Amino acid sequence: MELSAFFLRTGIYLLAFILSFYGLSALDYNRFLKQGHTAQAQVLYWILVLALAYLSGSFVISFLFL
Repeated sequence: MELSAFFLRTGIYLLAFILSFYGLSALDYNRFLKQGHTAQAQVLYWILVLALAYLSGSFVISFLFL
């Protein structure tokens, strides 16, 4: 039972990562970022994707494992 719960949680987090990556790609970041700071912009983008994936995945998991 533990192994199936692990795979379910991992799948939920991966799906949330893919969906958050897809959703954030729709935003135009050029208006909010300084020119010439591409490395910082990419780090910020990945942090936003990971944070959104973790929050949305935890939200779904909290409903499934009540």
